[in-house]
Amino acid sequence: MKNVVILGANGQIAKLVRQRLLSETDDHLTLYLRNAHRLDDLNEARETIIEGDVNDYEQLKLAIKNQDIIYANLGGQFEPMVKNIVKAMAQLNVKRLIYVTGLGLYHEVPGEFGRWLEESIGHEVMEDTRRAAKAIENSTIDYTIVRAAYMNNDDEIDYELTRKGEPFKGTIISRKSIADLIVKVIKEPQLHSNSSLGIAKPGTDGDRPMY
Repeated sequence: MKNVVILGANGQIAKLVRQRLLSETDDHLTLYLRNAHRLDDLNEARETIIEGDVNDYEQLKLAIKNQDIIYANLGGQFEPMVKNIVKAMAQLNVKRLIYVTGLGLYHEVPGEFGRWLEESIGHEVMEDTRRAAKAIENSTIDYTIVRAAYMNNDDEIDYELTRKGEPFKGTIISRKSIADLIVKVIKEPQLHSNSSLGIAKPGTDGDRPMY
């Protein structure tokens, strides 16, 4: 049994990961989110809810203490949140992090799609995500960064991975596919150690997301 904390536990991918971990493992889950009342189906034997914001360092430390794996599924301004996570993990000697973000961290998205991505998301937002990823990569923790293509709710698990230094492939990805990758890493924490992975559905290359 592992102790796993889900930061941003009300997110769509986080909910998929949570349900699979409950059905496929004996792990204990700590669900960290800003509004605890949003989750009303708690498995009291295997789940603990902590209400808090990742920007609240002392509350975040309560969630991270004695955990084996941190899975972060967050929205907002990423750099300060990531710095809090990395700091808390170092202070509490927690080593394993799975961090979900978007594509384009390394200007790895080729061609017109890459140009459109930077323009549509905005340079400042992209730079925030890049600084956050760099804070993880420059730390001493064992991380897996998941760089996701544009997400949909298709009922499928179908994905290919690209590694840092390789051109990003594809434009879209199902949330179920992202959840599948996360669950695999939680089950086998040595998998994709210290890696930054692009994830997208095969055969969806194009100048715009292939919805």
